Amino acid sequence: MQAQELLRQLRIPELEDVRQYMHSLPTNMLMGVGALAALTTYWYATRPKALKPPCDLNMQSVAMVGDGYVRRSILNNDDEHMTHYYSDARTMYEVFLRGMRVSNDGPCLGSRKPNQPYEWLSYREVADKAECIGSALLHRGHSQTGDKHIGIFSQNRPEWTISELACYTYSLVCVPLYDTLGLEAIEYIINQAAVSTVICDLADKARLILDCVRGKEHTLKTIVLMEAFDEELVDRGQQSGIEILSLKDVEPPTPEDLALICFTSGTTGVCALILLSFNGHFLFRLPPSHTSTLLQGVILVHGARIGYFQGDIRLLMDDLKTLQPTVFPVVPRLLNRMFDKIFGQANTPLKRWLLVFASRRKHAEMMNGVVRKDSLWDKLIFQKVQNSLGGRVRLMITGAAPVSPTVLTFLRAALGCQFYEGYGQTECTAGCTMSMPGDWTAGHVGAPLPCNYVKLVDVTEMNYFAANGEGEVCVKGPNVFKGYLNDPEKTKEALDQDGWLHTGDIGKWLPNGILKIVDRKKHIFKLAQGEYIAPEKVENIYIRSDPVAQIFVHGDSLQACLVGIVVPDPDSLPGWAKKKGIEGSYLEMCASKLKNAILEDILRLGKEGGLKSFEQVRDISLHTEMFSVQNGLLTPTLKAKRTDLRGHFREQIDLLYAKIKM
Repeated sequence: MQAQELLRQLRIPELEDVRQYMHSLPTNMLMGVGALAALTTYWYATRPKALKPPCDLNMQSVAMVGDGYVRRSILNNDDEHMTHYYSDARTMYEVFLRGMRVSNDGPCLGSRKPNQPYEWLSYREVADKAECIGSALLHRGHSQTGDKHIGIFSQNRPEWTISELACYTYSLVCVPLYDTLGLEAIEYIINQAAVSTVICDLADKARLILDCVRGKEHTLKTIVLMEAFDEELVDRGQQSGIEILSLKDVEPPTPEDLALICFTSGTTGVCALILLSFNGHFLFRLPPSHTSTLLQGVILVHGARIGYFQGDIRLLMDDLKTLQPTVFPVVPRLLNRMFDKIFGQANTPLKRWLLVFASRRKHAEMMNGVVRKDSLWDKLIFQKVQNSLGGRVRLMITGAAPVSPTVLTFLRAALGCQFYEGYGQTECTAGCTMSMPGDWTAGHVGAPLPCNYVKLVDVTEMNYFAANGEGEVCVKGPNVFKGYLNDPEKTKEALDQDGWLHTGDIGKWLPNGILKIVDRKKHIFKLAQGEYIAPEKVENIYIRSDPVAQIFVHGDSLQACLVGIVVPDPDSLPGWAKKKGIEGSYLEMCASKLKNAILEDILRLGKEGGLKSFEQVRDISLHTEMFSVQNGLLTPTLKAKRTDLRGHFREQIDLLYAKIKM
């Protein structure tokens, strides 16, 4: 009675009252209530789970005790560096062994021929082949304590990784070569590192090496080829005292086999970067450099598989669709082209509005920790973009150069995967900072990695001071290199007496302990009136202009202003120019008054980006050929080769300055 009285006083109906009320409702209303309840239950059961950040994103690094200018990762329990992630994987050789164990000897390396599926080698098969090649190298006189530098001149392919593993196994060191370096650089590297054996993929590259050393003193004794070659090449090698061998000749494990060759850089270094563990595929297209070797180690240590592209960039999209990778490293230039292509295909205001609206909704989800590719927006708008990369990408990472926050934010939402931005350089094993899981903001490069410290030092000539949280980025830790080979002077320039690597980049600490790269010290120059200019800072603002694909900003102490060389984007230029009332072919537009419209647009962006008047270009010249690795204007990691660009455009630069002075 007391309970009934209490219910009556609280005006809560008894169970029987509820039943009577429900029975009195119309059938269609009851069905609606039931459907709503079912949908609510389904939503709660299937709603996406938020990714839990590994730390408080409001404070991602901490100041070192006793030195407020040095910061370390908050993921470390103390001030000691992380030197390894797994106790059984402290060298690159152990990395592979662990991968073989955790994968249960699963698929390791895959390659394909045109219109064919991927064919895979197991971890055990890769290990057996590597041991054969390593034994052959030792048989030819290579050793850890003697002749240990092995050259490699090849695109990425399974033979590269197998030979690299051979070097890891026997503590030999690989010296990568690139045809984009030019003959002079290749000759210099071979002699500087005293390389006696080089592995090549193609006979043409072997001929290039023979051209480098012909008639000169050299250390080269052997060239090993992955592909077939003819007797003419053997004869050419003999004329220079160089033996030409086939990599296939060393695979059978018999004592009589002649030597052969391997690939890799550093054999006993520790991994400076651990990403997420994915049991899936990894597309390998990057050049065989510090970054690609590091990423390859990260993949193999978790027992995952690596699929190589066919070697033809025009077939890359077909490789992606066939392999369906889960991990895909990219460079900002590729991201920019993806972004431009997506918006270029949105040829109406409504389509562009839908893209922006959908990306904002997806981004709002990501800021709440939800990363997915099965939302309504994915199914309606972004699925085509995701399928172009195979449809299964779960992790992407970018670095090598700054990426526009607009581009990164949009593609993070559109691709629906964990997408990280890192910062570093070759001298610190590729990475020294990385954006944190769960932090999907853009415009920064994340917090220090657990394997190193980062500090900022004063750059007084540019008015950057560590006391203000700004200055040159310096890195210290076991991932920092020991020095440049046989070049103590350059080593002294990069490494100070306390072991800090001076990167030449200007950074700024943000309030939550993450780093933002704001300027560049190495490439600064002084104008005639005394102002210091960092051209890369200017270029990174101008490149946001829709019609601009690439830009090179130049100035020097003999001139009072800056000038620029602009390569218009052939994809976005037509639509942008049409709005300005300019039509025609790409070449016709570049030869028209379009230059003034582009100049006006980049100056507008410069003003909005906070550039001072002396940091803005006075005039530009349009150029119709993209800067590329092939024409010698970009490095293999797609950075601008400023000295070569200056020389290549010397005539245009002089004409611009002459016109300004008129």
